[in-house]
Parts: sequence; structure tokens; C-alpha cells
Amino acid sequence: MSSVFQRRRQKLLALKAMHSVSASVHPHSSEVCTSCGGEVPHRDLVAAGYVCPLCGYHHPIGAYYRLSQILDRGSFRELDEELASADPLDFPGYRQKLTKAQAKTGMNEGVVTALGRIGGTKVAVGVLDSHFFMGSMSAALGEKVTRLVEQAAKSRLPLILFAASGGARMQEGILSLMQMAKTSAALERFSRRGGLYISVLTHPTTGGVTASFASLGDIMLAEPGALIGFAGPRVIEQTIGQELPEGFQSAEYLLEHGFLDAVIPRSQMRETLIRLLKLHGKAGANRDG
Repeated sequence: MSSVFQRRRQKLLALKAMHSVSASVHPHSSEVCTSCGGEVPHRDLVAAGYVCPLCGYHHPIGAYYRLSQILDRGSFRELDEELASADPLDFPGYRQKLTKAQAKTGMNEGVVTALGRIGGTKVAVGVLDSHFFMGSMSAALGEKVTRLVEQAAKSRLPLILFAASGGARMQEGILSLMQMAKTSAALERFSRRGGLYISVLTHPTTGGVTASFASLGDIMLAEPGALIGFAGPRVIEQTIGQELPEGFQSAEYLLEHGFLDAVIPRSQMRETLIRLLKLHGKAGANRDG
């Protein structure tokens, strides 16, 4: 068992290093911020947790990297690592795209689920990764999220989910859409047992993920500037025949209108989660000591 844990821990560290290796190999390289257009030294971007030091834009980050930011060192234990998407509809080109995404990200599916500790509190945590099919919800992704919720209920653990998604995965049709009901039902059972669910919305969180488990948190957080919505602004404008307000679907707009409880910068996310878990009575029961 310890060797399995060590392999998984080494995988996390290796994938984390992949994000920053170019900073050490090319210490003077720069990247252009997709938000403000400014040039930022890559090593400065890495040091800031992939938050632009010029404009504060929160660049999307990988699931393993995010877990390394929030979990206590050495506490990561991945769940259902081998669970991967199939091709239930024999959709043209889907198998090849899956293989390419798996090779590119080192992931079998667009979410990593795990048990770990945050500030000493044991938690069940899942992170969607927009680098894998834009974090779109496949049958396998919905199954992994559902199993995580059920594990949290069984072990009486707080649940934290970081959402980043383009919505349902079209290559799996109705099987993808069914995951909305499946994950929501699991969360309803979890809530009835008194579980704490913290949902963190990152850029972007859209479509069926927004319309299901991402919006059902007892505490709703988001990163600054995150795009959060169901349909895109253009589709909404065409549907209702009205011009949308400025900043519509941004995390700040949704906070102002009561959809979110707080917008938390990435640099403050871990400490915020530690405080929330300490304040929650049931979470305290799972602390060391």
C-alpha cells in the first residue's frame, strides 16, 4: 500500500514540475498574458501561481497542480485513477482524441478525485481540468464525481469540488447529459446526511456542469474574473432579444447578484478553505489530534 501511495505522490510531483520546467530550462523566456496582452517572465508567472502580475488574470491550471497548491504535503491519495472514458456512441474520431488528451495531460479523464488533508482536516476533493476536453462532462467524469460524493458521505468528510468546464461532452450524447441528474442526486443524498459541500468555480465553468453539481454548494466560491454561466452571452442575447449588462457572467457580477458567497484570489484559496473547514463543526471531527 505504501508503494502505491508513493507512486501516486511522485506522479503529482512530476506533473507539478511539468508546469514549471520551462521556467528553469528557459529562465529568461516570457509569455503573453491572454487577458492584458502584457509580456510576463515565465518564472514570475510560475512564482505567482499562474496569476498575471500585471492584470491579475487567473490563468487556467492543471488538476494535479491545483491539488499541490491546496492539499497538505504528503496527504494526497488519488481515487479511481484508472477510470476512463469509453466511446459508447462510436463517435467518429473520438477514440483518437481521447488518446491524444490522455497523452498530453497524463490523465485518464477530465477530473482528478482524491482524499487528502487541508490544514489538518481530512477532505474529499475533486478538480476538473480544462486541459482535458475543456473539462467537459463525460459518463466517466460524472461517475468519478459521483463516487467521490459517495465516498465523502460514507466517510463523513467535507467535500470540495473545483469546477472548470465547457459543459457536456457532445461525443457521448445523452449519456453525458444524464450525469447532470446523477451527480445532483448524489449531492442531495450527501446533503441529507449533513455533509458540507464547498464548490469553487474557476475559469471557465459553463454548460451542464454549471447547471448541475457546480451550482449546488453549501458554500459557493469562485476565482476572480472566472466566466460562469450556462449558455454563452451571444446565445442568451439572441434568445431574449436584449443586450446583456457589462460583465455579465463574470464571478464579480454573480457575487454582486447573490449567486456566490465570495470571490477568492488563488493565493488566498488554501487559507480560505482552512478557515471554512475549521468553522464547520463536522469538519473539525476529522482533524488530527
